[in-house]
Amino acid sequence: MSPGLAPPRPAIFLDRDGVIIENRADYVKSVAEVAFIPGVLKALASVRRWPGAIVVITNQSAVGRGLITLAAAVAINAYVRQQVEAAGGRLDGLYLCPHLPADGCACRKPAPGLLRQAARDLRLDLRASVMIGDALTDVQAGHAAGTRAVLVRTGRGAEQAPRLALAGLGHVPVAVDLAAALADFTATTTRWASAGS
Repeated sequence: MSPGLAPPRPAIFLDRDGVIIENRADYVKSVAEVAFIPGVLKALASVRRWPGAIVVITNQSAVGRGLITLAAAVAINAYVRQQVEAAGGRLDGLYLCPHLPADGCACRKPAPGLLRQAARDLRLDLRASVMIGDALTDVQAGHAAGTRAVLVRTGRGAEQAPRLALAGLGHVPVAVDLAAALADFTATTTRWASAGS
């Protein structure tokens, strides 16, 4: 580490749809279709002073499918950030993959590309971080990047939870919602970081 350079900090990585805002079967295609999951804004406000970064990592194949433009997807993310900040929370970064599952990119979860990019951009310690999502692919992306992972039961989480054991990930914690996941992680950050991955 260079002299005077702060050490890398941990991060809370969050999936967007199903964790922060409601999933839609036909994709979230505009700001008008954004609906925050109950309790999420309050939960994010509660960790505003947590010393690490809070970063959104989201797959948005609606772009690759031609349902929305990349600019529209970025605008939706900007609106989510605006609303989180208006409620007293913060988001330090928002990263999205616009590709289709068949594209074989390095940024679409379960690939860890976006988490690693965020770690480079924001000087993050992945081993001291957590990925919170509502899908098996979120958990897999976190583990591939070297983070801990938590599945929430909101969004697709309740349906996805049984798949953890089938994928050899039955040890992954399952939280009722984002508020519960955040409370557990921020209360045990030191223990989790020292335990390694």
